Formats: sequence, C-alpha cells, structure tokens
Amino acid sequence: MKAREELLKKVPKEGFLKISQSQAADMSKEQRVALIRKGNELFNQQKYDLAKKIFLTTGYSDGLIRLGNLYMNQNMPLEAFRMYYLAPDRKKVDAMLEKTVGIIKKWLKEGDQDLE
Repeated sequence: MKAREELLKKVPKEGFLKISQSQAADMSKEQRVALIRKGNELFNQQKYDLAKKIFLTTGYSDGLIRLGNLYMNQNMPLEAFRMYYLAPDRKKVDAMLEKTVGIIKKWLKEGDQDLE
C-alpha cells in the first residue's frame, strides 16, 4: 500500500495532459470554410502543425480526428487522445480510457504482488 501512495505522490497536480475545450474562434461561415480548406490542404502536404492550428481554431472535428489517427500511427497516444477529446470523438476517447484503466489496474496488481 505504501508503494502505491508513493507513486500517487509523483503524479503532477495538473495531471499528465493539458486539454482545453475553448470555443472555436468567432468567424463567419465563409471564413471558417476557407480556413478548413486551407487546413485540409496543409494536412495533405504533411504540414501537420499548421493544419492542427487551423483545426483547433475552427473546431473542425473531422480534421482533429484525422490528426488523432495520425498521432496514433506515430505512436503518440497522448496527443492522439487530446485530438480525439477536442474533436470530440467519444467512442475513441472511451476506448483509450478503458485501455489506460486496464494498464493502471495491471500495474497496481503487480505492485501489490511486489509487496507480498
């Protein structure tokens, strides 16, 4: 039990992942459509950081999900989770959370066995 408490003390108070669900920028429908087109173009050119800024600014769910898929394929699950959460893609978020909980349960069980 003591090992578990020591581990929990090491968890940053702000958590492991900064996630923000701020509202999309205030813009006209035409501006949003133009930005999304530009974001898709940048994504297709593999300029992912620029596309990400546009998708976040416009709140473009499909673009955020595509970025999440990209990050998963690049073995960057925390950033993928962030994109899915902001999209919001509840199905993918819930699946990732279930997997994470399973891993934590396994670690805790292994920690209990080490104490015996």
